[in-house]
Amino acid sequence: MKILVTGAAGFIGFHLTRKLAQMNYQIVGLDCINDYYSTKLKYRRLELLGIHMDTISEEVLIESSTHKNISFIKADLKNRSVINDLFDDQKFDIVINLAAQAGVRHSLINPHCYIDSNITGFLNILEAARFHSIEHLIYASSSSVYGANTDMPFTTNDNVDHPMSLYAASKKTNELMAHTYSNLFDIPTTGLRFFTVYGPWGRPDMALFLFTKAILNGEPIKVFNYGKMERDFTYVGDIVEAIHRLIPKAPSGNADWSGDNPDPGSSFAPYQLFNIGNSNPVKLMDFISELEHQLGIKAEKDFLPMQPGDVPKTWADVDDLYNYIDFQPQVRVKEGIHKFVEWYTDYYLREKQSLSALVSK
Repeated sequence: MKILVTGAAGFIGFHLTRKLAQMNYQIVGLDCINDYYSTKLKYRRLELLGIHMDTISEEVLIESSTHKNISFIKADLKNRSVINDLFDDQKFDIVINLAAQAGVRHSLINPHCYIDSNITGFLNILEAARFHSIEHLIYASSSSVYGANTDMPFTTNDNVDHPMSLYAASKKTNELMAHTYSNLFDIPTTGLRFFTVYGPWGRPDMALFLFTKAILNGEPIKVFNYGKMERDFTYVGDIVEAIHRLIPKAPSGNADWSGDNPDPGSSFAPYQLFNIGNSNPVKLMDFISELEHQLGIKAEKDFLPMQPGDVPKTWADVDDLYNYIDFQPQVRVKEGIHKFVEWYTDYYLREKQSLSALVSK
């Protein structure tokens, strides 16, 4: 079975590609490697997949030097002709679309890149899937779609008509686009609403990364909404395991779905939505306390008001996912933070050692 993983140099995409390769799937990774955050981190992830920076050429498929079942192409989803040619050439069975412009706050600064990547790019994936008989399209949505909703826990049966950011609006748009293509062209699509994913090789713009960096540098951490926040933190390994289990379980349509009482999370068409979260919201101050404990350092805290586009609490109802794939996230915050801190201190210690070696020369 051949699988396309877009966003393969990204946080979740890297972990997923490595997992699926170990399961002997044939993987083609795609990423544009933009500079939203450190490209060095993205290239380092790719190196662990056997894709080396000096071998990468724009829009050219290359083979991994260490994994016979991984190949990679540096390309942008906006480039329709490249995407179509790739689908023509590779004959994918499954597509897992994780590529997107991420970040709630960045959408206030550069909104156009969200339309280009998250809307136009996703349309190109849908069109390619339409003409290439894809067995299952799995794509990343976000807990951000719940927006102004305060009815906890969030379920896929909830209304999501009040997004709080353009990022959230783009993810809801993805869900609507997927349903349209499932209805019109019978493409099985599964949308995954991720809840605050964290872990080793994480994104530098996420809270855990920012907090860890600041604390180790002796700088104050920014604590928004004066610490009165809760998040349903989800370890990246649990996300990857859930996606892996979903691959062979393409939706076929809900026979009980009714237009008189429409369920937003499923459809008469081969379309399904799932939350992927821990279903265990953690108070931000408790999260920070555990990080302080793991680092052995007390953080200096700068308490600030809520940021535009943010929400005070998230909490996932994952019963539907559990019933569908017999899996619930396993890693609790204490263990997950420990794994992240181990990775972070090792990775950046090596970076400092490499820099010191260069300077000494």
